Amino acid sequence: MSHDQEIHQILLHHLDTIMQNDVSAYNETCTEDLTLYEWWVTPHRIDGLPFHEFMMNANDKRGTVFGAEGDPAPVRFDLANLHIQRYGDTAIASYTLMISTALPEGVKVASHNESRVIVKIDDKWKVVHVHKSPAWQAPHIPE
Repeated sequence: MSHDQEIHQILLHHLDTIMQNDVSAYNETCTEDLTLYEWWVTPHRIDGLPFHEFMMNANDKRGTVFGAEGDPAPVRFDLANLHIQRYGDTAIASYTLMISTALPEGVKVASHNESRVIVKIDDKWKVVHVHKSPAWQAPHIPE
């Protein structure tokens, strides 16, 4: 397996833990000091795992997953324009995350750009930082 394929598989597993609302598996794929920028949640950095633990547990209770809209419905994710950069024990994966939800009125696709920094710690790859930005032309200065 090439270095890029290894990181790609690790990334897919990490994202799948989110889509499955599997908090313990998700925590295994991240460091405890994980940092994130999620533009639609808050303009500030989010630190640590509790934010997503709460979100995944709440989603699991209502029978839905991250990014899905409306009542529980079949959901899939795709990574468009995936680019992996690896520098020793550090890798950066950048892509457009597309989440498709099968709704009664048809399939709805939401997307945003992501970068995930993945570092090898004690022989295990862990996500240490995530940065998300809109996949549409956002205004440079808020109105």
